[in-house]
Amino acid sequence: MPLFEGQHVVIVGAGKSGLAAARLVARHGAKVTINDAQPEAQAAALIAAAKEIGAECVLGDHPEDLFSSADCLVLSPGVPPLASVDAAMARGVRVLPEIDLAAQFLDGTTVGITGSNGKSTVTTLVGEMARRGARPSFMGGNLGDALTLAADTAAAGPDGLVVAELSSFQLERASQLRCHVAACLNVTDDHLDRHGTFAAYAAAKGRIFAMQRRGDHAVVPAGDALCEGLARAGLGTLHTFGGTTGEVRVIDGALVDLVSGLRVAVPELKLRGLHNQSNACAAALLARLAGIGAEAIAEVLRSFEGLPHRMVHVRDLDGVAYFDDSKATNVGAAAAALDGLGELPGRVVLIAGGVDKGGTYAPLRARMETAGRALVLIGAAAPLIRAAFEGSDVPVEDCATLEAAIAASRRRATPGDAVLLAPACASFDMFRSYAHRGDEFQRLVRALPEGV
Repeated sequence: MPLFEGQHVVIVGAGKSGLAAARLVARHGAKVTINDAQPEAQAAALIAAAKEIGAECVLGDHPEDLFSSADCLVLSPGVPPLASVDAAMARGVRVLPEIDLAAQFLDGTTVGITGSNGKSTVTTLVGEMARRGARPSFMGGNLGDALTLAADTAAAGPDGLVVAELSSFQLERASQLRCHVAACLNVTDDHLDRHGTFAAYAAAKGRIFAMQRRGDHAVVPAGDALCEGLARAGLGTLHTFGGTTGEVRVIDGALVDLVSGLRVAVPELKLRGLHNQSNACAAALLARLAGIGAEAIAEVLRSFEGLPHRMVHVRDLDGVAYFDDSKATNVGAAAAALDGLGELPGRVVLIAGGVDKGGTYAPLRARMETAGRALVLIGAAAPLIRAAFEGSDVPVEDCATLEAAIAASRRRATPGDAVLLAPACASFDMFRSYAHRGDEFQRLVRALPEGV
């Protein structure tokens, strides 16, 4: 068990992960300082939380002298690269990303899931499968509870099972979190505003495999050369899902695990969309490799209806289906959402736009030229997306508000079509979060009168 007794630990970044880390090291005897860039005048809630923990606060900037005089720095995932952190490392200060701090308290089996798209759905599926098993379990990380909250619980013990969603922000500096079962579901353009290049972003995702040891399991989609290359750089045994060669894949209308004999007919799955069939295959494989029984896996596959704002069927109106996939905050996710609607009789009117995250909109254009009725744009990235559709036959319309975009989409859709909110962008230009954006979409769609 790691010892922090008497050490000065500086927590950098005071979001939910930072505060959870502060509470953990304080319980283990550390003198804690919480450091955050927000100004003191706007940090009343943070100051109160620090007082409850017994921690000091240093707010407004990230002082090099504070960092260099600490025994240990714990970095929250949202903290960007900082020169003051590099200077502290050069002076020999121990630096731990939040997930590496958590790793020191985890003695059981850890399942880690990363990827540009689908990781929250797969994490929740595996977490629910674990919950139905006989072992103590915990689900969290980038989704839900901070990973450090697993420490000091039964799930962290030798017989426990921890299921963690891991983002590129969490993984980019990590070196100590061993995932006995690790998955990278896909890598598409995302967070290039943080990582700079696609190669750097992919390398951050690949850290999940680099920390594995012999006897561990590395899970990737069948036929994905990039993900397979990332997995083969580690020591885990390679396993694949989906496609025509995966250990768990769809065969003759059923999800089949060729190793365990699990078989669930596709119509029994509550999750909508072809991409969610792939997510279900990944979850079933991860769960089996983590030691979860086939009965629990099958029960969850037959009952899980999906997460909020992830391909939620809001309503049908005048023969048109309306879907909320506000969680599609990058181009790959929006493209997957369009693929998932491939069985519809009509075409798709797509509402997209928000804050650009870097990368190309070419995959979106390719999908829309095959399946699209029209593209309706909102938000700051609208000019960039419009430029990407220059010369395309897909009609493009700009709208100032989400309400106007829904009205425009309704005018353009015909019976058999779908109106899909899959923005391919972050939400913060117009909304508090992707959830706020999705809530507003659902509220406005449900308020539409019939037959107008």
